[in-house]
Amino acid sequence: MAISLLTNTTSMGIRNLLNKNSEEITRSMERVASGRRINRAGDDAAGMALASLSEGKIRSAQQAERNALDALSSAQVAEGGMNEIDNLLIRMRELAIQGASDTLGGNERGALGIEMKELISEVDRISHATKYFGTTLLDGQGSEFTYQIGVENDAPSRITYDGGMVDLRASSLGISGINVEDSGSARDALGAIDSAISKVSIPRAQLGAIQTRLNSVIHTMGSYTENMSAALSRIRDADLASETSNVVRNQIQVKAAAAVLSQANTLPLMALDLVKGIT
Repeated sequence: MAISLLTNTTSMGIRNLLNKNSEEITRSMERVASGRRINRAGDDAAGMALASLSEGKIRSAQQAERNALDALSSAQVAEGGMNEIDNLLIRMRELAIQGASDTLGGNERGALGIEMKELISEVDRISHATKYFGTTLLDGQGSEFTYQIGVENDAPSRITYDGGMVDLRASSLGISGINVEDSGSARDALGAIDSAISKVSIPRAQLGAIQTRLNSVIHTMGSYTENMSAALSRIRDADLASETSNVVRNQIQVKAAAAVLSQANTLPLMALDLVKGIT
């Protein structure tokens, strides 16, 4: 090995190793502090791209799940109105059966007629009053609802429900003109009420099917979010056990390099000793 006053290659090499180990300590401590293996693109460019894409998918899935929950709430509000209209129709049928018998007197039949009219009015009121954030659901005036329940911009990520097809007003159900003024009218009312019950059951079944789908979507999105979060963790999150071990290892190496550097810096003194020998 050449001995020089001007260039101490041994010291330079050790200094480079010392700088490298110091940088490794900084990087490992940054990962421990942040909990992430990738804190900048320079740590892992491909991993950073995958992590960003995965995080976008996860947050989209969480929003899609909330969309499905909102849609489920809307469907439940509509079904609540349908259920009450169905109960009113059942009561109206009961009154029609009662009115179909000639055993009733004038006063009793009058009371029966009053209740029947009130029930018809209540059917109309519920059909107009059942709303979800201002949107009517049961009077045939609703629009077509499209629910974004997936993370992609395609048809499988959406569910469509045509609220305008549901019209449960008394006139649409065919019960607005029924009465129980006499036994014959009461018998005629039975057929109209049975038809109305069928008209309510069809959209109610459709709404039940939509709710089943939405519940499935909610479970699917929850599972999707869980699995994508696990994938993101494997890509982005730091292994704290490994990183803390790296910190300790590099700290030891830095201390060793510093000690050796101190010795290497004494090499030019050997050249001075040789010069002294000449003089």
